[in-house]
Amino acid sequence: MKLWSKENTKTSEMVEAFTVGRDREFDLMLARHDVEGSIAHVTMLGEAGLLTSDEADAAVTGLREILSEVDNGSFRIEEGIEDVHSQVEFLLTQRIGDTGKKIHSGRSRNDQVAVDIKLYLRHSVNELKSEMHQLFDLLISRSEQHKDVLLPGYTHLQVAMPSSFGLWLGAYAESLVDDMEMLAAAYAVADKNPLGSGAGYGSSFPLQRKRTTELLGFATLNWNSAYAQMSRGKTEKLVAMAIASVAATLSRLSMDACLYLGQDFGFISFPADLTTGSSIMPHKKNPDVFELIRGKCNRLQSLPNELTLLTSNLPSGYHREMQLTKEILFPAFTELSNCLAMMQLMISSMKVEQDILQQEKYRYIFSVEAVNRLVNEGIPFREAYQRVGRQIEEGRYSFDISQPLHHTHEGSIGNLCNNEIRREMEKVLLKFKTK
Repeated sequence: MKLWSKENTKTSEMVEAFTVGRDREFDLMLARHDVEGSIAHVTMLGEAGLLTSDEADAAVTGLREILSEVDNGSFRIEEGIEDVHSQVEFLLTQRIGDTGKKIHSGRSRNDQVAVDIKLYLRHSVNELKSEMHQLFDLLISRSEQHKDVLLPGYTHLQVAMPSSFGLWLGAYAESLVDDMEMLAAAYAVADKNPLGSGAGYGSSFPLQRKRTTELLGFATLNWNSAYAQMSRGKTEKLVAMAIASVAATLSRLSMDACLYLGQDFGFISFPADLTTGSSIMPHKKNPDVFELIRGKCNRLQSLPNELTLLTSNLPSGYHREMQLTKEILFPAFTELSNCLAMMQLMISSMKVEQDILQQEKYRYIFSVEAVNRLVNEGIPFREAYQRVGRQIEEGRYSFDISQPLHHTHEGSIGNLCNNEIRREMEKVLLKFKTK
């Protein structure tokens, strides 16, 4: 069954297989949203007088039964049925008769899939938001727990200045705040209703698009029917950019962890069951989890580019390439969700080493502290810098690391501002609508 099929017309089996592609696989992920969209549309048709109240009631009841089957896992797209839209209409017509054939009035398969994808993206982005928030809370908690434990800070991978585990972990927490801003922006674009735009040029039926927007819980609608279709691909790309932003944060944190776990650094360690061994070297405790998070997240960062190449230079209106956005973007939510879960597991189990900076190889890490102390004694900075530099070159430099460090400005190792970072996250979270 195809919603677009006509009598005495048969499509080549090769063409059908090629054009359907993996749609049936990904359409199952849209099933709940497709039925929800149909319930809203049918309700509106009844209220607008385009269905009788009895027809609308029967259709809504039948659709709610199908929705229950989606939720309990028994819903399937049968052989010979092209997509989820066709399957839902087929099942409904089986159960309530010809009224089931009327629910497509005022719709195109184009705006059906458009609203399905908007609903799917809105739901998936909301779930991703919650998972990111959990990791954010963990990073802030571990930052506070280890705020007084120092470790080396690096520039150019050269020992630079004192840092702390609190500063390190808090930095990635604040990075997630900016990632959440990206996600909130993508959510706002996904939270617009395209239903009722038809094939992109509206309908002669007196549809009530504001009503379906209300019924589906969208914040607003895509007002222009042509743009409602043009938003396909663009919405997906904005969501992909947000996913890529989160992935960049996880990838960079994973790289740090791989370095810090190595014997040359030795800053952190993990329980043996969270690392892997070698088939030949019995001492190995490999950071496979972090390496795979890094690799998976580096791949996720290619999503916006892949969607850009797919949709570049398309004229207005619908084009079949849009079908391919599903197989590019939908699996990315599961991939990123798994990476977030594994990152939480690893960070929650991480042990940090104490007294790292007492090692001889970090003796110059306090050179800036030595300069600053001379400045506090009234020596001009440039002169103090030169004096400490000469001491280092001549082998006369020494610094008493037992003396307390006084870093007090906002965002320094002595003043992490984690409460302020929490407040920034709470402000971003308010941008997501909660039902």
